Amino acid sequence: MAATAASSFSAAAAAAARRSSPSHLRLLARRHLPFSSTVSFSAAAPPAAAASFGWEDALRVAADDRRGDESDLSGYFRKVDTCNRGMDKKGEFVEFMVEDQVVGYIHQGFVEHLRDFRDVFTIASGSNGNNNVEHVTLHSSLRTPDERTNAVGSVIRSLGDLIPGIRNELYPITSSYGMPVYFSLERAAAPFFGIKAYGVHMNGYVEKESQKFLWIAKRSDTKQTFPGMLDHLVAGGLPYGISCEENVIKECEEEAGIPRSISSNATSVGAISYMDIEGFRYKRDVLFCYDLKLPPDFVPNNEDGEVDSFRLIPIPHAANIIRRTHFFKPNCNLVIIDFLFRHGYHVYKPRLPWLPKAAAKLEER
Repeated sequence: MAATAASSFSAAAAAAARRSSPSHLRLLARRHLPFSSTVSFSAAAPPAAAASFGWEDALRVAADDRRGDESDLSGYFRKVDTCNRGMDKKGEFVEFMVEDQVVGYIHQGFVEHLRDFRDVFTIASGSNGNNNVEHVTLHSSLRTPDERTNAVGSVIRSLGDLIPGIRNELYPITSSYGMPVYFSLERAAAPFFGIKAYGVHMNGYVEKESQKFLWIAKRSDTKQTFPGMLDHLVAGGLPYGISCEENVIKECEEEAGIPRSISSNATSVGAISYMDIEGFRYKRDVLFCYDLKLPPDFVPNNEDGEVDSFRLIPIPHAANIIRRTHFFKPNCNLVIIDFLFRHGYHVYKPRLPWLPKAAAKLEER
């Protein structure tokens, strides 16, 4: 493994010299760090700009009942489309394989950045004498999950600002959910390798006077991704070595201060998947969805600094925000839309302007 690490360092130095990028040169100094969940290294890019709306804006849109668009489903369809972009670009990606199993997809342009790391990645080209990439796999010398995790993590650090938003959180890489783990990958890098990533999203709701309300969170303005946008009461990626149920309980405590005595009652209600292509990134996400009925007097309290504030709003108002705005983090829209239909908030009622007149005529008879 020492020889492999030395070879990786040499490849990184050569790659950095060719690119002559100050950020790449600065990152080379950190290549000796082991890649593990206990290691922290700074993100290569600044956070995105915080959302420009506030609660007052969201609640005003939510409470506006003069639009008459309650039965218009087109706003929901647009949100689904937002999470499923770029399917016409799938041909620009090649398979990423480990032990003869397809675990992801890598953009041909991003593959060029991996050529410098020959001791980590093997790039298979066409057999007809052309240079077309057929697939990418890991070098045969990397045989154990730990060796692969360390080697790929070293490459990610060297790529610097090509992969922004480093989170120091490992995702398990498998051919499908529940299958053996080949290695673990930094969460921020998952879309660049087309890895199928898993997460948990929970709708926390209460019932008061026969009406349902949904707890909504507003993300901190300092979040690396989607700062200041609306979010679920509880949501998070599914890291290595923890079950969905335990992850929900952990996230409930960290994000909303919900004790285990309550969060253990969360109900699994299914899963939602989507695929989104943007540039070199190919997001293949699966969200395991949960519902949790909370006590009417419960008030969430964020424990990890990732949430700015919470609001309890009538569920039809949450539906209005989704249909009419882009205030929610995009994938949250999908989970809440699913909640709306499961809880009977959208049995389709076509708007037929002639119906009241026809009913009046029938009454006259």
